[in-house]
Amino acid sequence: MTINLKEVDGVPIQVKHKATCHCGTVEIELSLPGGLVDVRRCDCSMCRRRGAVVASVPLAGINVLKGEEALKLYQFNTKTVKHYFCSNCGIYTHHQRRSNPTQYGINVGCLEGINPLKIEGIPAYDGVNHPADRG
Repeated sequence: MTINLKEVDGVPIQVKHKATCHCGTVEIELSLPGGLVDVRRCDCSMCRRRGAVVASVPLAGINVLKGEEALKLYQFNTKTVKHYFCSNCGIYTHHQRRSNPTQYGINVGCLEGINPLKIEGIPAYDGVNHPADRG
């Protein structure tokens, strides 16, 4: 099941939407012409620990406006996924996806004015048994 959202709790998802880390060092502009696409949670070891609600955006749909030098890259296991965090406050902002490397997963909690806890019916993906791990 995929959720596509044009608004969350009455707040419209703008075509160009700003996302920030907690301290504001990292500021990202997202191109979201279809709203929030493929909203989900995942139970892989990384997602379970960070607890973020994510949505997908094409690689070209992200523009780091400020703080690119503060973004830290974390990779593990196959080193396919690129997880990005603010080196100052530690907030996960986005990651280049393993199952679709032409997309980023964005942390919905970083979107200005959007509370991911107000989104109902978010599906959970089985990241423990990831399709890329199957022979």
